[in-house]
Amino acid sequence: MQYQIQGQPYPVVVVTADPEETILCQKGAMAWMTPNMEMQTKGGGLGKMFSRAFTGEAMFQNHYTAKGGQGMIAFTSAVPGEIMPIQITPQRSIIAQKSAFLASESTVNFELFFQKRIAGGFFGGEGFIMQKFSGSGMLFLEIDGSVVAYDLAPGQTMMVDTGNLAAMEATCTLDVEMVKGVGNVLLGGEGLFNTKVTGPGRIWLQTLPLSGLAGALAKVMPSKG
Repeated sequence: MQYQIQGQPYPVVVVTADPEETILCQKGAMAWMTPNMEMQTKGGGLGKMFSRAFTGEAMFQNHYTAKGGQGMIAFTSAVPGEIMPIQITPQRSIIAQKSAFLASESTVNFELFFQKRIAGGFFGGEGFIMQKFSGSGMLFLEIDGSVVAYDLAPGQTMMVDTGNLAAMEATCTLDVEMVKGVGNVLLGGEGLFNTKVTGPGRIWLQTLPLSGLAGALAKVMPSKG
């Protein structure tokens, strides 16, 4: 498989699939393709279907297979931002935010990921129910806004506002810390909690979480009534 990512701030990933190669994508992600890309919609069993539903993804995925030679298919992001390619290997699994999945090779596995720390789940926003991708192959994630990556050493931490953590290597861990100071909580406008990410591993942060964008737009939208 080969791919090119084009266009900003509304990106598209154009994939060239080898004969009989299958590409999976989220519902509605396909933008254009050659006629020999054969589509099948699959759920993969009740367990996988409900796992996807918990993370905000569609219960069914579209499978596109190149028939009779190479095929081309393009996938577009649903929101302004970036499409981030990640090579998944048996030694490198990725934990990503809910609804981040765009497309992947069929050899990439998807599963539900729960944070072990329940407090981190309820107060850390994206920290409770996430997606874990393992196996091997290319994975394409949707990023809200721009992406900034950091490599954390063992024990090194980064404090992240809720929603700005797009993905991390599975070797990283999450926790939650309460914002210190009553004045900071009441007047700071940053919420009660921050997400604490600890290495070792790479983390990817996004600059424009969809929840933040929706909140900003709501403030300037005319009210009904």
